[in-house]
Amino acid sequence: MSGALDRLPPLARYSRTAELASNQVIEAYSTSFGTATRLLGRRHRAHVRNIYALVRVADELVDGVAVEAGLSPSQQHRALARLRAETERAIELGYSSNPVVHAFARTARESGIDASLTSPFFDSMRADLPRTGRVADPLAATALTGFDSDSHRDYVYGSAEVVGLMCLRVFTRQEVLTPARRAALERGARSLGAAFQNVNFLRDLADDTSRLRRSYLSADGELDGADRDRWVATIREQLAEAAAALPLLPGDAAVAVRSALELFSALTDRIAAASVAELRRRRIRLSAAAKARILLHAVAASRKQAG
Repeated sequence: MSGALDRLPPLARYSRTAELASNQVIEAYSTSFGTATRLLGRRHRAHVRNIYALVRVADELVDGVAVEAGLSPSQQHRALARLRAETERAIELGYSSNPVVHAFARTARESGIDASLTSPFFDSMRADLPRTGRVADPLAATALTGFDSDSHRDYVYGSAEVVGLMCLRVFTRQEVLTPARRAALERGARSLGAAFQNVNFLRDLADDTSRLRRSYLSADGELDGADRDRWVATIREQLAEAAAALPLLPGDAAVAVRSALELFSALTDRIAAASVAELRRRRIRLSAAAKARILLHAVAASRKQAG
């Protein structure tokens, strides 16, 4: 690899190195996502990984890494603002000294990802940060931040639906879309992103409420079996809407998207079968064998549909 990099012009060498750095972020944080991206066509693979890496870096900033490093609430806000400004500047210029941002900017410029998608994302990330000055009040520092239906909708749009739309712009960057096909694909991308996020809210219920002191699924932090069932029903509706758009995707994207959809559908079934007490104790996971079966089924189903 190093020999091939040595032969590239300086900017191309740096861009390729930045993509490799983004890929390492995925490998470190999500084996399932990394596996799913391998099912993407070669022309999409690095771009989707570049998107994920930036999203993960921002998410880690607001989910405790900055706190563990000793940053105050004001410093956390400034760190996120710097990342946002650097991302916007890199999209404009085509360069960043931050490799993850540089890789994302390359993808954004090639795929038409702009502030209409990045701004809502960073707005949602900012919503996860403590209010400045909050640490001065010990009671406020441990208070639970609840999300009502409106704030939940806005948060999920920025944190997840726009990520689905970013990936869609990658998949269709060389396509000529009719207005009807574009609208259907965008509905599917948003629904899939929302389903993923809502599944993760249920999977991360223990960590979100105990460590991060956030309640994404209710304003008061309460969640009973009936609430869980309502969220499961919502997720299944979102997954169904996403599945309806699968035939409209380019073929070299559909297999990976179907795989991710089926993985989260299986997770939803596991969540539906678990008690709320269990969700508050541990994160629901799939075994490696279960993931492998799902991926094989998704590949077979996509081939059958294509044939």
